[in-house]
Amino acid sequence: MDWKKEFERWQAQAAHDPFLADDMAKLTDEKSIEESFYTELEFGTAGLRGIIGAGTNRMNAYVVRRASRGLAEMILETEGESGAKRGVAIAYDSRNRSDIFAMETALTLCSCGIRVYLYSTLHSVPQLSFTVRHLNCIAGVVITASHNPPEYNGYKVYWEDGGQCAPDRANRILDCIRRFDYFEVKPMAYTTALSSDLLRIIGSEVDEEYYKRTMTLLMHPENLRENGKKLNAVYTPLHGSGLVPVTEILRRVGVTNIHVVAEQEKPDGDFPTVKAPNPEDKNAFTLARKLADTVGANLMFATDPDSDRLGVAVRKPDGDFLMLTGNQTGALLVHYILSSLKERGELPENGLVVKSFVSTTLADAICHKYGVTIKDVLTGFRFISEWIEHCEVTGEYKFLFGFEESYGALAGGFARDKDAVCASMLVCDAAAYYMQQGKTLYDVINDIYGEYGFYMERVKSYALSGKEGMERIANAMTQLVTSPLTQIGGESVLVYENHNEQTRQDLSSGNSAPTGLPKSNALRFLLPGGAWVVVRPSGTEPKLKLYIGAAGKTSEASEEQLNRLMKHVDDLISGLLGV
Repeated sequence: MDWKKEFERWQAQAAHDPFLADDMAKLTDEKSIEESFYTELEFGTAGLRGIIGAGTNRMNAYVVRRASRGLAEMILETEGESGAKRGVAIAYDSRNRSDIFAMETALTLCSCGIRVYLYSTLHSVPQLSFTVRHLNCIAGVVITASHNPPEYNGYKVYWEDGGQCAPDRANRILDCIRRFDYFEVKPMAYTTALSSDLLRIIGSEVDEEYYKRTMTLLMHPENLRENGKKLNAVYTPLHGSGLVPVTEILRRVGVTNIHVVAEQEKPDGDFPTVKAPNPEDKNAFTLARKLADTVGANLMFATDPDSDRLGVAVRKPDGDFLMLTGNQTGALLVHYILSSLKERGELPENGLVVKSFVSTTLADAICHKYGVTIKDVLTGFRFISEWIEHCEVTGEYKFLFGFEESYGALAGGFARDKDAVCASMLVCDAAAYYMQQGKTLYDVINDIYGEYGFYMERVKSYALSGKEGMERIANAMTQLVTSPLTQIGGESVLVYENHNEQTRQDLSSGNSAPTGLPKSNALRFLLPGGAWVVVRPSGTEPKLKLYIGAAGKTSEASEEQLNRLMKHVDDLISGLLGV
């Protein structure tokens, strides 16, 4: 792309669009102009995600319109009039311009004759996923950039099963998007869309159905109804969409003693109280911790702006809090759900738990005890949703739970994406159940380690910026593929998986076999004693991620191995990236 010529085209358009003119005026130097126009935002299985502003490499109304026109074209070509009538459901979170981008999406789809069901207020990712299935829509869109910093926004596309688009469908949408110029796509007028019945506003009845279905997932509803009021918890929606659904469903199941962090209660796309609205970051709990100490709470939890991720913290005997990792929360809920189903005599013989292949293998050990099958999938909750659909269509397994280390979890399968609303409810369900046994969630975590061993994981992200950052990450991955590791931290690699080539090689025998997973730009190394290392770049931003897991009979042994592996790979990657 000739970024200078494209910049000039957008300058000409800005003469007719004051809103665009304001964004263009912020591009004050050649580097910022090049970064905004040297490429187009990548459209993949996670849709679009980028910094808000003018340009082909930024999130703005023209990029959103063009993406929506491409989505419309793909629906019309593959589904025809039936797909147009089934329509597209649209939700948005609290990020800056989310409501604007949602309306641009809706009216662009309407201009192509596609019916749209639009939420008029903030709604979460899981609610949108549920809505797609509940209204029998052909697709769905959520305007969100999840837990990214405030300058970002994004565009997630869902298909009729409620999961994010698969790679082949995302590629078809991208092919359609490329047929259209940014400035030729014209949305329908709002009043015309309403009067023609192409645009329908979603009412509260869909929320009601979501709450009712989610409440059926409680393991001990009677206990929660009776003792939920005894829980003393602090919740923060981090200025996002979680406030209404999380507090509402907890109220309905009997958890009434919830203290909401006032400073983070209201939606605000600038997220003024945090660097990034990410429940994975312990700093996001600073205000929650202050409130918890004031009210004497023993449980804290936080949701991100689109309320698909849940962070949890539990009070320790010394009065401090343990910030649970996504792996710990996932393992805790796997243990709680499976043990509760067995206790009730309802554990199915064909039960299934699904997790991403960068998540803790502690879940494998728990599932093995209860005779439940566990499947590993690639990173991205869409792959978990595919197993839910497989269960529903074939009946081969009964889906029980799915989770990712990145603070995402889901039960039931009514929604097909990470569901922090459901997960919040289940955490409180577990806390109330164990409270009746005289235990806290901190006690239960330690009981699990005592039974299965000390599984520890660590994640490190290497965040770079712009075009140069993407190139450095690509070069680092190339070098790791060219010279794959055979030893890490003094331990021999047993198995090397190149997921880009979909191969799994046993280094002791030299035998090679397919991974059995879709193609992905990721490398995995399996080590003695159940330790493992994964390296993968982000699909949406200049970021490389390193995941490491270790397991031992004592916490000291696991920690020592984890530190040794981390130092080796961290030094290597830092050198390759030049950071």
